[in-house]
Amino acid sequence: MMCSFCLNENGPEALVCGSCARDIAVPKSLLAERDDLIRKRDAVLRELAKAKAEIERLTRRTNSRSA
Repeated sequence: MMCSFCLNENGPEALVCGSCARDIAVPKSLLAERDDLIRKRDAVLRELAKAKAEIERLTRRTNSRSA
């Protein structure tokens, strides 16, 4: 795990940086929350892409009717 304070590389299970002695442990609950937020973000991005595609399709259809 990389220390965000001194950028020293530490072992994956390190709780304290071996170089600067700062706390680098991340609680499992925060990791789970982060993973949940990433899943939600990805779902929203997929929905946004679908909405943009639908708007583009409707715009093209409207423009082709006007021509």
